[in-house]
Amino acid sequence: MKSRRILLFAGGNLGEWALRLIQKHDVLVGVDRGAWFLIENGHSPHLSIGDFDSVTEEEKKQIASKSLQVTDCDPVYKDLTDTEMALQWAIQQQPEEILLIGVLGTRFDHTLANVHLLEKGLQAHIPCRIIDAHNEIRLITDGVTIESGPYDHLSLLPFSQEVTGITLQGFQYPLEKATLRIGDTLGISNVLIEPTGHISLATGKLLVIRSKD
Repeated sequence: MKSRRILLFAGGNLGEWALRLIQKHDVLVGVDRGAWFLIENGHSPHLSIGDFDSVTEEEKKQIASKSLQVTDCDPVYKDLTDTEMALQWAIQQQPEEILLIGVLGTRFDHTLANVHLLEKGLQAHIPCRIIDAHNEIRLITDGVTIESGPYDHLSLLPFSQEVTGITLQGFQYPLEKATLRIGDTLGISNVLIEPTGHISLATGKLLVIRSKD
């Protein structure tokens, strides 16, 4: 049966806000220390995956005993990050949506790499969003409707060399068939002023980042 949503919990920034994202029928995947976060908050991961170099031996034993499935890999002889391995598994399940939680943190290299993982969801035609306490990030190639919510600001950044035909409706700073190129900051820090807004584009790949301070 096709899973409605798969939530990946990695070991970056996590907190009570992350637990509030969980819905009844979600499939929960713990990525390295993210698996321990789920378990210590009373959730049994459907899958725990990673090299588990960020947990103690006792925590690792509990992860093994309280997860429905565990995929343990060597921390040295592997080509993919734990989060990419988890995302590949999630994509294979063909869910309706994948949320990546705890993938932003103090390591900018990991943070940037995880943002780039949104490309894999795009290629698989599965909506993916990165969410933390202050941001929601998605990658689009066509129109999307934005609803008002907890995020005050919206920024657009080109993920391909050029994004053309960008049109915004319902925002404080509208755009009409605009073009953004790598290095442009025109799309930074817009504000939704209607109950819903719409973003459309003609060509390219566009990062849509909703943020709050």
